[in-house]
Amino acid sequence: MPSLQSASNVKANGSPNGDRDLAKYGRGSAVWLKEHGGEDDGNGLIRSKQDRPLSRKINVSVAILAPYRLLIFFRIVVLGMYLAWRIKNRNEDAIWLWGMSVICEIWFTFSWLLEQLPKLSPVKRTAELAVLIDKFETVSPQNPLGRPDLPGIDVFITTADPDKEPPLVMANTVLSVLAADYPVENLACYLSDDAGSILTFETMAEVASFATVWVPFCRKHNIEPRGPESYFSLKKDPYRNKMRPDFVKDRRRMKREYDEFKVRINALLDTVRWRSDAYTAREESRALRRHRELYGDEPIERPKVPKAIWMADGSHWPGTWMNSSPHHTYSNHAAIVQVMLKSPSNESVQGKNEESRCLDLSGVDVRLPMLVYVAREKRPGYEDNEKAGAMNALVRASAVVSNGPFFLNLDYDNYVCNSRAFREGMCYMMDRGGERVCFVQFPRRFDGGDPSDGYAGYTNVVFEVNMRALDGIQGPVYLGSGCLFRRMALYGFDPPPPQERHGGCCRCCFPRKPKNPGGVDSDEERQDSRREDEKILSTYQKRFGNSASLIDSIPMAEFQRRPLADHPTVKDGRPWGALTTPHDPVTQSMVADAVSVIACSYEDKTQWGRRVGWIYGSVTEDIVTGYRMHNRGWRSVYCVTNGDAFRGTAVINLTDRLNQILRRATGFVEFFFSRNNPLFITPGMKILQRIAYLNLSTFPFTSLFVTVYCLLPVLCLFSGQFIVQTLSVTFLAYILILTVTRCILAILEIRWSGIQLVDWWRNEQWWVIGGTSACLAALFQGVLKVTTGVDVSSNGTKTSADGDESSEPHGLKWTWLMIPPITIMLVNLIAIAVGVSRTINSSSPEWSKLLGGLVFSVWVLIHLYPLAKGLMWSRSGGKTPTVVFIWSGLIAITISLLGVVLHTPSGDHRIGGSITFP
Repeated sequence: MPSLQSASNVKANGSPNGDRDLAKYGRGSAVWLKEHGGEDDGNGLIRSKQDRPLSRKINVSVAILAPYRLLIFFRIVVLGMYLAWRIKNRNEDAIWLWGMSVICEIWFTFSWLLEQLPKLSPVKRTAELAVLIDKFETVSPQNPLGRPDLPGIDVFITTADPDKEPPLVMANTVLSVLAADYPVENLACYLSDDAGSILTFETMAEVASFATVWVPFCRKHNIEPRGPESYFSLKKDPYRNKMRPDFVKDRRRMKREYDEFKVRINALLDTVRWRSDAYTAREESRALRRHRELYGDEPIERPKVPKAIWMADGSHWPGTWMNSSPHHTYSNHAAIVQVMLKSPSNESVQGKNEESRCLDLSGVDVRLPMLVYVAREKRPGYEDNEKAGAMNALVRASAVVSNGPFFLNLDYDNYVCNSRAFREGMCYMMDRGGERVCFVQFPRRFDGGDPSDGYAGYTNVVFEVNMRALDGIQGPVYLGSGCLFRRMALYGFDPPPPQERHGGCCRCCFPRKPKNPGGVDSDEERQDSRREDEKILSTYQKRFGNSASLIDSIPMAEFQRRPLADHPTVKDGRPWGALTTPHDPVTQSMVADAVSVIACSYEDKTQWGRRVGWIYGSVTEDIVTGYRMHNRGWRSVYCVTNGDAFRGTAVINLTDRLNQILRRATGFVEFFFSRNNPLFITPGMKILQRIAYLNLSTFPFTSLFVTVYCLLPVLCLFSGQFIVQTLSVTFLAYILILTVTRCILAILEIRWSGIQLVDWWRNEQWWVIGGTSACLAALFQGVLKVTTGVDVSSNGTKTSADGDESSEPHGLKWTWLMIPPITIMLVNLIAIAVGVSRTINSSSPEWSKLLGGLVFSVWVLIHLYPLAKGLMWSRSGGKTPTVVFIWSGLIAITISLLGVVLHTPSGDHRIGGSITFP
């Protein structure tokens, strides 16, 4: 293992005479601090620049939080009293109705507690970008050249199929990353093409060419956002706050360049086909010529040349071919690593007035970050583990090539909307005390979709309420995209002890110190050290694999991610200027090593996917991966930037939304039945954080009780009974108190989170819609998969980018997930008609029980309204599958007939304890 030099002897102020100066003036002296660049903190105290924090945590106002917590505990007490009263006062006329309702209400109380308790300590955080720039990128005695001293960031972008994920959308994401406001030499972008498609490869080649003019244009005029499609689609005035007189000319020319770029991207499919046909025709001509040289004009079968996919250099594409061929299919192709843009130098490169592109780039840094295309190897008989496997392949390949100590993962459609988002995330990672932060989760924001968010696809409540609340405990959960990771945390190392401010993760990452006072080890000690190093190497090989390059990169990544040794409390920090040295250029041996670590057999007999990297075995690999890090004692941070950090594509139709919920809920069921169950975790996780994960894992089970509870008003109206014996004052008082307290809690959450009332209400509606459809299906699918190993889930569900009718707003494609909620709506409408008709025609009507059933049923219909609205929107265009209504209608009629038959009148008496028709 390579040794690392300790930085513990570096002075906080970077001066060798720092201790002597402090002794002269006295430690903490305002005079000394002022002489050395300190500043007033507003309280009459002078603080040094090194002492200024990179981030601030702002607790929610006591005026909001105190009544919020008090109301939570008050509602818990009321719920306990209500349930005790319900259990004690049984409805003897309909004991079965009473029993079902009580069981459901007990579960709802338990579920509400799991969701509400982690919200007791919400916080807000802000990043201090000015302090970060002043500390890491400003000319100072420690950094006389002013070179960036920030650690490197590797950005991972994943794509799986160019037919479902448009290459132009992916190209915009890559361009926005290349144009991000972060030191160019410390930024690298990796694209994982899980399909091994030549369309994606050719798109990356076009991106590398277009980035040479787009990125300098962004820097020259400081435009936001830096994805070209989103920028040129802005509805606000693009000329506002622009000072340079050539901006109008540059923007017009750049728009023309981008239009030509889009034409080239959209024509790539035809270009590849024409090129491949031309190369194939050439090979056929050569084969025919050789055939004639050998056999003349004899009538022997002529050789056939397979239709291959050719690259521009005249070689076969090693990835997936358009026409299936052995070793060139989606699940059977070679590994590919191609460096599209090389790593830049540390020195700024000023541009020129390029007449070819008609842009004056004089005085603009034209360097570009490294851009690497990666397609991992796939072979039959080896499990690819979908996105988790692709991410782990990126982690290994990047460790060999650029080895950034931090990396950010993005989906193909999550472009960078705020170019300074990377810096804001680093504020939390590099802040003093931030060495225990394993990842920084950014909120997910979306473009397009329904402005009213009728399908709750923006998930504002999840991010602004749940994530802020978890940030006050141990940190938000990892939600798949827009997350800045610490490489060492994902490698499976434990965080440093909280009482020690150092950057190490494990003993092997620290330099070995001499044991004797003279500083020289004896022969016996050197032998012991050698044996210890061999033992560590063997452990690393079992955990990370046999790649020497990958293992050698671990100590360097650990060193680079350390905080600066700018304060006496920082132990084993890195010295000033350690990251300003030039990077080693990418060599052919590096690329060869990167290809070897993404081979399909590399993970055999290692801990990748079990302890190291993204965890395998669940469709929600993000939740499980974040859970594992929290379980080891790491914490996370929720970062809300000034302006949306990243924006993606919103869910725009009902089908996509239901399938999205189905996938997440299925993963939660697998999470619950796996060894990652929050009930069996280590003491490294805080109790409220455990409750939050338990809430996620048990969420799909609530669907059973939601479905039963939505059918209870039907049973009430058909039977003439209610869940209680009579609508007593006590029952109504409990219902009123619980409803009012729930509404007040919602208002307080809206105030401290900043969401809108419509967001909260839409979330409540989709809690019912998802519970009666996708979550219910996920529960059965997950239980079936866990118990029998049979996976009946559909992995081929198309998204809104597919280009069929389901990609239109409010469009629909057939899915049986719609049948249960539509059936519930229909039977509730039928039950209302039956209940009202029977009560009106009854000789002794019981209006109180009818009123209870009506209110109950209307409550259900109001929650299902967005589903009905989506169906009607689609129905007006004639695109709702008729089979949905046929099946739902048949099931609803069957349930209604059974309800009527079971309560058919016989004279004027009761049957089965129920009041029947007179």
